[in-house]
Amino acid sequence: MPAKGKSRKKTPANRRWVARVKTASTFPPEGLFTRNAEAIARMLASKKVSPKGPGSGMRMLTYYINRAGHNLSAERRAELQRAKGLLSERVARAREAGKHKRAA
Repeated sequence: MPAKGKSRKKTPANRRWVARVKTASTFPPEGLFTRNAEAIARMLASKKVSPKGPGSGMRMLTYYINRAGHNLSAERRAELQRAKGLLSERVARAREAGKHKRAA
């Protein structure tokens, strides 16, 4: 009897939702996700790339990580996760700033 949670079937490529997504909404600059974490976070938080705020940039980064899947090297994934942490700090600051504006 296999251990619980160990016998996970691999999802066929044609069943992955992320492979079917085609969008023309916002495109980050070419080669952005090959840069360092600070540059990625800074660009994804900018109004030019994420006109609706840094939360939108966070969704783009998460989508990229999910779409790349197992094709990312451990170093690249670690750098992208670091960028995600930096970007989440910016998202938190933006939310905090929004609360102060509403209270005033």
